[in-house]
Amino acid sequence: MFDGLSTTVILIILIALFFDFVNGWNDAANSVATVVSTKVLTPFKAVMLAAFMNFIAFLVMPHAVALTIGKGIVDISIVTPTLILAGLIASIFWGVFMTHFGMPISMSHTLIGGFIGAGIAAGGYKVLIMSGIFKVLVFIVLAPILGFVFSLIFGSLLFRSIRNLRPSLINKVFGKLQLLSVSWYSLGHGANDALKTAGIITALLISVGYIDKGADIPAWVILSAYTSIGLGTLIGGWKVIKTMGLKITKLRPIDGFAAETGGGLLLFLTSIFGIPVSTTHVIAGSIMGVGTIKGPTSVRWVTARTMVAAWILTIPVTTFGGFVVYEIFMILNITL
Repeated sequence: MFDGLSTTVILIILIALFFDFVNGWNDAANSVATVVSTKVLTPFKAVMLAAFMNFIAFLVMPHAVALTIGKGIVDISIVTPTLILAGLIASIFWGVFMTHFGMPISMSHTLIGGFIGAGIAAGGYKVLIMSGIFKVLVFIVLAPILGFVFSLIFGSLLFRSIRNLRPSLINKVFGKLQLLSVSWYSLGHGANDALKTAGIITALLISVGYIDKGADIPAWVILSAYTSIGLGTLIGGWKVIKTMGLKITKLRPIDGFAAETGGGLLLFLTSIFGIPVSTTHVIAGSIMGVGTIKGPTSVRWVTARTMVAAWILTIPVTTFGGFVVYEIFMILNITL
């Protein structure tokens, strides 16, 4: 699959796939935190299921998100392997750093921020495609709000419909149904997140003339991106899973089902329309929405505020990082 590519380009592709692995590592919590915290599945079984659903998403979902990331953030005509590598290094550093401290962040936004920073260093602000960036920035705010609203509405209707059933029966039934909802959410997670890395690799291949600007994304790029995010999910960032599953609100099987179903619906809609949202923001908002149904005091808002602060910092920090790394490359006369 690497026929005709230089060693340097192949190395950058492998670094991009490592970013995808880190993405799955941090974002494992998005897919499995609810089902682990409700004790419907053991942690190992949960990440196995999530990794499988992440991987098979390429069979059933469109590739619009990859096009947004690959061609809709920075003018593709100024993209070089050096620029892409600078953005990836900034993204990976922030992702590993935050995962180490158990903080769920948007790996999508680390990638976008790193790409923006390196792009500014390479060609100034004029190379930024503001329409694509605006779409991303809007959904930084909208994704958790919509996740909250979708799950609040769905959960409220669901809770009302089963209010006369025995708690033991509810736990038994929704323990089974949560296997479906976590699979549904993991499928949407793979569809939206793996394709972002595929978009970056596609931009790299265009920059070196391997494929034309208007060409379809090569199948091997999509397959390798899904494989990498699946492996990262399989490893699982357990500190992040603990934060998402235990430190926002106490979840029952029915709560997990409502959060995953509402959040999964939002992910599918955004994937279809090519909007690269944060699956972290979506599921966190969904969990808060379900928790709020039981009463505002059911949500640990201190944890929520800490998470939001990390989300707000992500794009500025990685933009700065991408800019600095690219400038260091130029000082050292590293041009790939």
